[in-house]
Amino acid sequence: MSRDWRSDDGSAVVEFVFLSIVLMIPIVYLVLCLGAVQSAAFAAEAVARDASRAAVVGGVDALREGASYSRAEETGRERASAVAQTTLEDFHLVSDDVDMDLRCTGSPCLEPGSDVEVSVTVHVSLPGLGALLPGAVVSVDSQGTSPVDGYLP
Repeated sequence: MSRDWRSDDGSAVVEFVFLSIVLMIPIVYLVLCLGAVQSAAFAAEAVARDASRAAVVGGVDALREGASYSRAEETGRERASAVAQTTLEDFHLVSDDVDMDLRCTGSPCLEPGSDVEVSVTVHVSLPGLGALLPGAVVSVDSQGTSPVDGYLP
């Protein structure tokens, strides 16, 4: 009994393995990219929320201790920056990948009834494409606003 070398016996397994690999690699890469972008979105939202609240609390505390409005604003910005750095570390991001802008709606800043607004942009390099395409970056934005509570200076 001679065996035909052109027989299809066993080729279904080879085709299945080949097609599985060809289809799974893009799906796994897509999951990695979506995970990185979603993590950056969570980080941007957390930094904006935490930094805006830290700026208000730090500034109002400085005003309660007798600081001027300009010094209280500086203190609030310092505290917001420190809180933002801690939050970024929690999400394993570096501050070079983040742009943060803090502004006050009232003049002077930290006046009761005004708001402190923080805008955050996180730049995410897509996994594996950083070396091949340096411009393969996705930006995620978020805004946070905290009201300035009343206080007794």
